[in-house]
Amino acid sequence: MKRNSENLGRRLGRAFLLHAGLISAVAILGVFAAGFILKEIMVKQALRDEAQFYWQRYDQDAQLSPPTTRNLTGYRTNGDNTAELPENLRELDLGFHSLDSISDVLVYVTEQHGTRLYLLFDGARVSELATYFGLVPLAGILIVLYMAAWLTYRMSRRVVSPIVWLAQEVNRLDPQAPDSQTFAPERLPGDGNEELLVLAAALKGFSERLNAFVERERNFTRDASHELRSPLTVIKMATELLLNDPELNEQNRKSIVRIRQQADEMQELVAMFLLLARESADNPPAEPVDINAVVEIELQRAALLAGDKPIEVEHSADCRLIVPGSNKVLSVLIGNLIRNAFSYTDAGRVRVHVGAGELLIEDSGVGIPEQQVKDVFRPYFRVNTRQRGGYGVGLSIVKRLSERFRWPVRIDSQVGIGTRVIVEFPESRQESLSC
Repeated sequence: MKRNSENLGRRLGRAFLLHAGLISAVAILGVFAAGFILKEIMVKQALRDEAQFYWQRYDQDAQLSPPTTRNLTGYRTNGDNTAELPENLRELDLGFHSLDSISDVLVYVTEQHGTRLYLLFDGARVSELATYFGLVPLAGILIVLYMAAWLTYRMSRRVVSPIVWLAQEVNRLDPQAPDSQTFAPERLPGDGNEELLVLAAALKGFSERLNAFVERERNFTRDASHELRSPLTVIKMATELLLNDPELNEQNRKSIVRIRQQADEMQELVAMFLLLARESADNPPAEPVDINAVVEIELQRAALLAGDKPIEVEHSADCRLIVPGSNKVLSVLIGNLIRNAFSYTDAGRVRVHVGAGELLIEDSGVGIPEQQVKDVFRPYFRVNTRQRGGYGVGLSIVKRLSERFRWPVRIDSQVGIGTRVIVEFPESRQESLSC
C-alpha cells in the first residue's frame, strides 16, 4: 500500500481549500437554480395570472386593449387575422414559447372564444434582478466564508504545529546519542494541549530510557570484549603449551587440538554476539571471502562433532564463489547451517553445493513439520524431536546475520525426507574453479 508522505500542514490547507471550493460551487449553483426557478416557474405563473385577469376584464369590455407595461407586451387577434402580429409570433401555437431571435423573451399564447392573446415578457430585467439580488450577496457571503476558512486554517496550523515539530525532532533523533531535553514539554511551540504534553513527556522518557540502553550496550560490549576474550586467550595459550610437550600421546594430542579448535570457534562466536548486540549499522570491514574455503573448514569441524554417525558427505561446486563481507561472519552463518544438518541427520547424506550466487545445504535427516518451518528462526525454538544438543539459538543467529548483511535464507523441509537450505549472496562474484 502506498504511503502518503505529504506534509500535514499542506494536507490541512488543501482540505480547507477543497471545503471552501465545494461550498462556493454549491452556492453559485444555488443562485443559478434560483434564477431558473424564478424564470421558469414564477414568471410563467405570473403570465397565466395576467392572461386570466385580462380575459375576465375582456368579458366585460370587448374593446379592452391588451396589457402593455415596461416588461410586458400584449397582442390580440381575432380568428385568422394575424396581420398586426410581429412575424415571429404568427406561427406560434398555444402555450409557452421562447423566442430564439430575441434574448430572454418568453411568449405565452392563450385563446378564448376565437380570440388569441399573445403576452411577451422581457426576462432581461429578471436576469438583472437575479444577478443583483443573487450574485452580489453571494460575493459577500463567499468573502466572509473565505476569511473564516483562512482564520480557521491559521488556528488549525497553530494547533498541529507542535505535532509537526515533534515529528521533525523524532526524525532528527540520533539513536546512538539521543538528547532527552529535545522533547521537554516546555519546548513545544504554539499552544500545546494536554494530549500533546503527555506525548512530549512520553517521548522525553523514551529518549532517556534509550540513552540508558545505549550506555548499557556500550558497557556490555566493552566488558564482554575483555572478560570473555581473556579466558579464551588463556585456554588457547595453554593448549599451545600442551601441544609442544614431546611426551604427549596421540589420543591426548587429538583432544587438545579439538579444545583449541573450539576455543577458536568460541572467539568467533563472541565477536558475532558483540556485533549483533550493537545497535549501530557499522559492520566489519568488507573483504573478499572465498565461500568454498569457508565451506571446507566448516565441514571439517562439523564432521568432528558428528562422531561415528553413518553420514555420507557430498561437497560440490560450480564455481569459486567470492562474497564481500567478513570471514568470521560468514563462518558463523555457514557453520551453524552445516552443523544443524549434521545434528538432525542420524544416518544418510549431507550435501553442500556452491552455485552461482548461492549456497545449498541439503540433508536427508528427520525434517521439519510444515507448520513449524516458519518458526525455526525463533530463539530457543526446537523441532519436536529428541534432544540433539545446542541451545536453539543457532538459526536465530543465522537469521539476524542474514538480515543484517542482506543474505536471504530460504528453508524447505519435509518430515522423514530432509531439509533444504539455500543462502543467496546478491553481491557475489563467480570465478572459475581453475583460478
